[in-house]
Amino acid sequence: MANSVNISIEAPIENQIQEITYDGQEIYQAPLSMSENLARLAQKIDFSKTEDEFCNIKKEGESSLESKSEDDNKEPGYQSSLWPWDSVRNKLKNALTEVSVLADVLSIAKEKRYMVLDPIQAEPVDSRPMVQVYGRKKALSAAGAVLLAGVERLRASETMRMTRNMPDFHIDLLRLRQNWRLKKVSNTIVGDLSYRTAGSKFSQTGVFEVTKAPEEQIAQAMSMNASGPAPSALRVTVPPELQGVAFISVLCQKEQEDVVTATLSSSALNCPSTLLGDGADLHWQQKLEAAQNVLFCKELFARLAAEAVQLDASIPHMVVGNQIMATVLPGIQLLIGLCHNNGQNNNHNPEGIKSEGSSGKSEHDHVLEHSLHQLLRAVHHNNTHHPFPHPATGPLGPSKRRSLAGPMAADRYELLDMSKEQSLLEQIIQQAQHFFMRRRSEYVLDTIAKEVKDPLIVSHWNALNSPTQSCVKINIMAFGYDAVFRTSLVVHVGEKTLKCICRDGRVRHLSYELQELRDLIYCQIYQHQMTAVQAVGRCMGWQLLASSAHLGSGPVEPLSNASSCLLASPNGDRMIAIRCEPSVGIQVFIAQSPRKDFFASELVQDKKWENLGGAFKEIKLEKMEGKNFLNKMELLMACLSSPS
Repeated sequence: MANSVNISIEAPIENQIQEITYDGQEIYQAPLSMSENLARLAQKIDFSKTEDEFCNIKKEGESSLESKSEDDNKEPGYQSSLWPWDSVRNKLKNALTEVSVLADVLSIAKEKRYMVLDPIQAEPVDSRPMVQVYGRKKALSAAGAVLLAGVERLRASETMRMTRNMPDFHIDLLRLRQNWRLKKVSNTIVGDLSYRTAGSKFSQTGVFEVTKAPEEQIAQAMSMNASGPAPSALRVTVPPELQGVAFISVLCQKEQEDVVTATLSSSALNCPSTLLGDGADLHWQQKLEAAQNVLFCKELFARLAAEAVQLDASIPHMVVGNQIMATVLPGIQLLIGLCHNNGQNNNHNPEGIKSEGSSGKSEHDHVLEHSLHQLLRAVHHNNTHHPFPHPATGPLGPSKRRSLAGPMAADRYELLDMSKEQSLLEQIIQQAQHFFMRRRSEYVLDTIAKEVKDPLIVSHWNALNSPTQSCVKINIMAFGYDAVFRTSLVVHVGEKTLKCICRDGRVRHLSYELQELRDLIYCQIYQHQMTAVQAVGRCMGWQLLASSAHLGSGPVEPLSNASSCLLASPNGDRMIAIRCEPSVGIQVFIAQSPRKDFFASELVQDKKWENLGGAFKEIKLEKMEGKNFLNKMELLMACLSSPS
């Protein structure tokens, strides 16, 4: 190693060449400053690694070379020379270093003698104060001119209004804003008459424009109607599709074999058929209310038409033009039509439904029309009014029943039942079905009350009913004997069925056929007569010997069964037999003892056998005196009970 030479490694004095021009001139990079050189060197340091990691990396090479030799030379009793608390000491030392550095940084940032931050001076801007003054003066003069022009216009308008006694535009605009939603868009005032804020989701808009009416038109209106109310200074412009009057026509009629045709004449509409007046002559309140009603009717009909197409009914619903046809009951149709008269064309105004052989029109059902309006308004209310969650931290929207589905362990069928909702068309069809069932029940009860004079049939309809449920109580009683006995019958009128609760507690479920209710009432009438006779007999002291509600003798009755009872007088010498047949009527037979035709024979010689009742003889009730059947039976029992 005697020939070794020390070599000093230094950084080159020259800087790196940045560019060489075409003439061979070299352009060098500018030398780095001390801060830039420090930043370049600091980028090469990985500050994420700790001191222990650097030591471990440094010792990895040495440990890999000496591992084999140490394993050979290591003795069984070898112990490490490191202090057990050496790692704790190193951690504490590092923590002290970091805290010291943090304290130095805070002292440098807090005390200004170590480091001062000087702001960077911006380039001076050439300010021209006179130019700004002239610009502001010009802008203020323009704004003042606009305000003065507006003041002059308002002053002139107010002066003219006071001289001519004309209505004030701003007062009318204030009244309009109290009832309708208005906003200003650019230089125009527009309003909204739709039901979106009430929960409607109809796509058609109800935007109208508010302008000031010409003074000449106001003066002309005031001259024509001097004694009437003052005309309005507003002019409301409604879209053409919302002009005029409209309503929902609801008709219920029987199905015809001929082809059903709808006449499209608007001259015979039952509801407002003719326009109230020209658009300029109408008051803005009436005009907006009519336009809002047109929009509401269009939304209602559009919803019903969509539901009629989507519903899967046994008899499909039909949507033809502005009419919806649905089957309520076999042979009965429900027709819903949109009648709109805007004064321009009458192609969408169905007058009514007529058949080729009929001359009269079907009557419009105002009750069902009102129900349709209520149903749609209920939908709007439910869209904006959700039930409060229980607990208060729960989600907003699900009903209380659905919120309790989890704790109550509801199954799949119950959850599906909760998700089902009836459409408007289904609800109005159910109401129409109930309307026909109720009207049919009333017709049957009134007809029987006219046909049957004895006993009396009194019907009491419950005043508190639902749109799909009614209740009627039927009392069957005889005149003058209502305190002795009466038969009560309760009938629940549903949508397609009748539920009848008899006096003895039996329940009968009937269909929509009229004959079933008629047969039941007649059966109750004859049962009442038989039971009432027995009650009158007990009051007269007569004894009931036998009674049967289902006789097995005689011809088979087409309606119900024959019934009979046997009564004996207090002395036992008279008997009355009553037989009731629904197809024939009531028959009365009497027998007496001792028998007048009794004669002694070789077989029967004892006189005691003559006390047996003789043959029954029929009595002609129509020739007896008495107001009704029970009165005649009372007179008969009194006559037979007398000893003479």
